[in-house]
Amino acid sequence: MTRWDEQCDVLVVGSGGGALTGAYVAGREGLSVAVIEATDRFGGTTAYSGGGMWFPCNAVLRRAGDDDTMEAARTYFRSVVGKRTPRELQDSFLDNGAPLIDYLEADPNFEFRVFPWPDYFGSAPQARAGGRHIIPESLSADRIGTLRDALRPPLATDRLGHELPAELGGGQALIGRLLLALSGQPHTAMHRETTCEELIVEDGAVVGVLASRGGKSVAIRTRRGVLLAAGGFERNAQLREQWGVPGSVAGSMGAPGNTGRALQAALRAEADTDLLEEAWWAPGMIHPDGTSTFSLWLTGGIFVNGDGARFTNESWPYDRIGRDIIDGLDKGSLELPFWMVYDDRAGDVPPVRSTSVPMASSEEYARAGLRHSASSLGELAECIGVPADALGATVERFNRMVARGVDEDFHRGAEPYDNAFAGAGGSPLVPIEQPPYHATAFGLSDLGTKGGLRTDNAARVLDRAGLPISGLYAAGNSMAAVSGTSYPAGGNPIAASMVFSYLAALDMAGTADRNPPG
Repeated sequence: MTRWDEQCDVLVVGSGGGALTGAYVAGREGLSVAVIEATDRFGGTTAYSGGGMWFPCNAVLRRAGDDDTMEAARTYFRSVVGKRTPRELQDSFLDNGAPLIDYLEADPNFEFRVFPWPDYFGSAPQARAGGRHIIPESLSADRIGTLRDALRPPLATDRLGHELPAELGGGQALIGRLLLALSGQPHTAMHRETTCEELIVEDGAVVGVLASRGGKSVAIRTRRGVLLAAGGFERNAQLREQWGVPGSVAGSMGAPGNTGRALQAALRAEADTDLLEEAWWAPGMIHPDGTSTFSLWLTGGIFVNGDGARFTNESWPYDRIGRDIIDGLDKGSLELPFWMVYDDRAGDVPPVRSTSVPMASSEEYARAGLRHSASSLGELAECIGVPADALGATVERFNRMVARGVDEDFHRGAEPYDNAFAGAGGSPLVPIEQPPYHATAFGLSDLGTKGGLRTDNAARVLDRAGLPISGLYAAGNSMAAVSGTSYPAGGNPIAASMVFSYLAALDMAGTADRNPPG
């Protein structure tokens, strides 16, 4: 470049939990920082989320009496992830979560609390029934003040126009706290509606970014490096098809700016990738507007395929159900939509405590052909296009297993997560016996893609020869997930994004030795 429009030590592309953590750490370590966000709001998909973070043995858990060990957490993580990702990358994630929380808690802007949430593979060695999970403390709207105008609102507001809640919780609180902390840093610039178009490479090193802002190109020079933490590419139908990601844009919960632009720029800079066909999956209730949204906390009902048969443990963690859905689609034993069948004990609204966005009225689902009710299972089967005798036999067998308290087919209720939402002493095995009977349509949803740039254990992006590209770092869903094809626990995506952004910032600052893990 013969002319630079702007200069900084560190440029962060994206503004989710990981990106803003990286920006905060870099600024706190004495570097000048610029954050560029492609959309009109900061927060990325984190702003839509519950804000959970999976950090074994952190100080928040310890203060609450946690007796976990890093050896146990490592055993669990390895048993679930296996050898799909490098061991040193896994260790980097596991060993730096607790130090990151210590680092953040030294700043009064950050407060966290325990939120018990079982690990997602309850039968794996050293799984914790109470989890290893924390969330940010909620934040009042008064405390964040006008910064809230720059924060991407929660899903109900962003997609449906609902009124903003009076208090910020979950991912809203996490982003809000990061924005508060960043607002106190004198050498941090925050830019919205600024897209990363190209990485500027000189002699094999990334030295800046060519961005677009207000219809003009802006060349930004970086003295220490660029951190790509711009989310995945789940909102880009062309890239989903190119890399074979099941599902569709209409089923994704990703933020609107997650189109893979930064990832494509890195590919043009000879970066290597992995896991591009992968995402964080979930069953998704189909709504009258055609979207399928991340649905969890199932307290009853069964899922059936086109043959009227069950095909999964309906109370499993959402990613495990999502993978059963994809397996059925691949084998031809399942088509979309599939159906949740349930009885009238709570009316015609399905026994799902969270669908990420508020449900429409029952009449709207019925008019769209997405919800049916009938006085008998035979009539219901006709409504949803499955064999009546098969559906009847499926429900009869399920009810017999419920009476015995054992799901012999899919082991529903056998792991702590299965029972987490059934209430004290309750069971997810609920009979289907009270007419009228109901069915609601479901599809495949995702929380974002998880394939991206291959990195080393300091979040440095690797080239196709496996060597670090000087000046280029990645984290979050812009990085190939440290958990590989698995989803070990709630809060794993945000936690990994924050840890690798933290490590990237320390590496750029040259202060990793002053912030050792453990």
